[in-house]
Amino acid sequence: MLVIKIFLLTGTFNAALCVVLGAFAAHKLKGNLTEQALATFQTGVQYHFYHSFALILLALVMLHINPQSVYFKSAGIGFLVGILLFSGSLYGLSLLGWKFLGPITPLGGLAFIIAWLLMCTGVYKHF
Repeated sequence: MLVIKIFLLTGTFNAALCVVLGAFAAHKLKGNLTEQALATFQTGVQYHFYHSFALILLALVMLHINPQSVYFKSAGIGFLVGILLFSGSLYGLSLLGWKFLGPITPLGGLAFIIAWLLMCTGVYKHF
């Protein structure tokens, strides 16, 4: 049950953080960043939000299907890694201009894909 609690807490906290980041972009970054940098930041927020909800959904699925599933636990880790690598790298690229983060972004996208496939496998194995 601890894993479910962690996924619910990180999912809901990250969803709130996305609202803050979105508001920050709309009110403070607009006019201070190039259009491209702002679009990059907003893409980070968008995928961050999607995968915050994915963590919440995953926790609820685990609660009702199988709290001990290695597939579900691994999927949750994948969603968290994806948020950090994908969205985090886009935040760094847009706000700080850290170009070295560019190659990290696709690794975060790969983590998202793997996480979704692990979640799918967990559901398939249950039924």
